[in-house]
Amino acid sequence: MDHFAFENGALRCEGVTLASIAANAGTPTFIYSAATLRMHIHALRQAFAPIDPLICFSVKSCPNLSVLRLVAGEGCGMDVVSPGELQRALAAGVPTNKIAYAGVGKTHEALTEAITLGVGCMNVESAEELEMIAAVAAHLRRPTSLALRINPDVDAVTHRHTTTGTRATKFGVSVQRAEELFDRMRDHSFAHLEGLHLHIGSPVFDATRYAAAIEVALGLIDRLQRNGHTIRTLDLGGGFAADYQTGQAPSPADYAAAILPLVLPLKNRGVKFVLEPGRFIAANAGVLLLQVIRTKRESGKTFVICDAGMNALLRPSHYDAFHFLWPVQPIDGLIPRGRSDNTGLSPLEICDVVGPLCETGDYLALDRALPPMRGGDLLCVFTAGAYGMSMSSRYNAQPLPAEVLVQGDTATLVRKRETLTELIAHEMHITPLALG
Repeated sequence: MDHFAFENGALRCEGVTLASIAANAGTPTFIYSAATLRMHIHALRQAFAPIDPLICFSVKSCPNLSVLRLVAGEGCGMDVVSPGELQRALAAGVPTNKIAYAGVGKTHEALTEAITLGVGCMNVESAEELEMIAAVAAHLRRPTSLALRINPDVDAVTHRHTTTGTRATKFGVSVQRAEELFDRMRDHSFAHLEGLHLHIGSPVFDATRYAAAIEVALGLIDRLQRNGHTIRTLDLGGGFAADYQTGQAPSPADYAAAILPLVLPLKNRGVKFVLEPGRFIAANAGVLLLQVIRTKRESGKTFVICDAGMNALLRPSHYDAFHFLWPVQPIDGLIPRGRSDNTGLSPLEICDVVGPLCETGDYLALDRALPPMRGGDLLCVFTAGAYGMSMSSRYNAQPLPAEVLVQGDTATLVRKRETLTELIAHEMHITPLALG
């Protein structure tokens, strides 16, 4: 489900070769396919059409403004988790009533801004946060719609850093606490607790994990409604997987088949639904384009050293994540069979693909089979559109990469490469603090 393909021995994004992008924009550069972003949104909307959910794109997955504007243009709202992400959603033209605000660390200032702006729904993470929201809403005299994030204690069977639905994590409240909080807020004049929020982790490859979490929510909804509470929304969260390897992830229809039979009765009772996809929409819509600095062969090991590593794409070292890599113009036109390690292809060389940083953990792939690589060759890291640029850093004083959006035969620089001057700009003007 993407628009990156080899044609006449050269890798293209839609109608543009990656080599031509490198020649104009340099490397490292993230490249996004507009057609792929739209395709994934349409596939998700079609699969879940029976409940007509508001699709709120997860800004944290790919926060580039041009990408957000494109997604908003397809009718999507935004899922934000910070004042900065809220600012990006607003700058992308997203109406405030299509913004869901989540995150465990909302400050008093952040809540004041969000409530003043009238965000569509505030997803509440704790009893303590609910108390602060209620106080802010009352002070501002602004009615505020709230959805309580419940922790269903369901294991998403994903990496420990991205599991969010078990009691061991910092997210949400227990089902028992949820009933207490609904009762506490029953008659509040401004803070209207009228929804539930679920998010069990990402990426979730087993669709039945969603069903298990939803079953918990359904039992809670039944008890709340019997107790006189109105439930207007159910935010089903996100976490749908992407194909980091060919055929790895369920389709939108697979997820829908597990979810829809459970929630359709709620639709008939007037409940509205929210989905918060990020990875599913953006991951395979983006790649990271690198240049090989040199290949080092030492003590029986081969290292392909590139001009960026974990500073541009943290996922391999942080999550033990697999990303398929392949040269943009392979020697002798050697084309991969699919997104796997392609070990059976010949002639290949087993190597570690690493970055330039002074860290042993600075790698993109270990023991990976690739055609022999030389300095100056271009290397593409696939499925890098989600949590690539958004998690990039300036470690070792490396400037942030550029970003390019491709639409058909047109490539647009949508974030210029950071310069060395810009890298230190915030430290050039020092200001004494007025202490005491």
